Amino acid sequence: MLRKYTYLLALARERHFGRAAAACNITQPTLSNAIRNLEENLDVAIVERGQKFQGFTDEGQRVLDHARRMVAEHESFMQSIRETNAGLSGIAKIGVIPSALPSVAHLLGSFSQQHPHVRFTVRSISSRQIQRNLKEFELDVGITYLNNEPLSGVITTPLYEERYFFLTQRSLVNERLSEMPWTHAADHPLCLMTPDMENRRITDTAFDAVGLNVTPAIETNSLINLYTLVRHGPWSSIVTNQLLTLISPDPNLIAVPLTQPTMNHMVGLVHPDRTPPSPIAIALADIASSLRIPDPITDALRR
Repeated sequence: MLRKYTYLLALARERHFGRAAAACNITQPTLSNAIRNLEENLDVAIVERGQKFQGFTDEGQRVLDHARRMVAEHESFMQSIRETNAGLSGIAKIGVIPSALPSVAHLLGSFSQQHPHVRFTVRSISSRQIQRNLKEFELDVGITYLNNEPLSGVITTPLYEERYFFLTQRSLVNERLSEMPWTHAADHPLCLMTPDMENRRITDTAFDAVGLNVTPAIETNSLINLYTLVRHGPWSSIVTNQLLTLISPDPNLIAVPLTQPTMNHMVGLVHPDRTPPSPIAIALADIASSLRIPDPITDALRR
């Protein structure tokens, strides 16, 4: 039964019988027959019938939710057994908001020193996708904002505080600036993250607080693209301290702390609050609780 549930989850992810079969390393008829056999065993229609995949029936959605729980519980159980015999092993799926991607290497580097047999799949996705994918057992852990959007059914571990800077070419501002009000940042043509990203919603909230409705010249969901546009074009941007720790110093660029209002947001690791818990998620949370994410930009400003 567990194998059939695995096929069903692949179909839910891929939304296509052929791609789901390829993901499971089986033929399409094998996957289709397994789904039909599951329907016969449960005496319900799981998949909407048609020449192409059209979705799940209401009963099928309930079966899918059950399959996610069963597969996740089995994987947690297998992780605990392997941990007892030979330490943690397996694959951990991590979803990370784009602005937090520079912190991942610090977390996984420390973790891998203690648990070298664990492998990882890291995806850059929005905070809302992280919440949804944790609920649907598509992720083991997430790295996301802890105090912005509602988080339910998860255990949280703070990692670092996110701060915001105005990034621009030196020729476009007074180099003696030690800080910049958000109102002045709005005077420049901006490249910002896309509206589906929480980082962008934080930026819009700051502009709203000073009575401004800003329309960016460019929107992107890529931090690297954002940085490249600022470096080579006439645009400026709102970036986080973690991005500034990632990029190499550029003599032509300057990053100025944004104030009035000063905004800080906590970013941390989240994992589902369920029984049995994932041993890998618990171990990651333990590492995160004692980890100091380097922040040389903010440290330099304090000095």
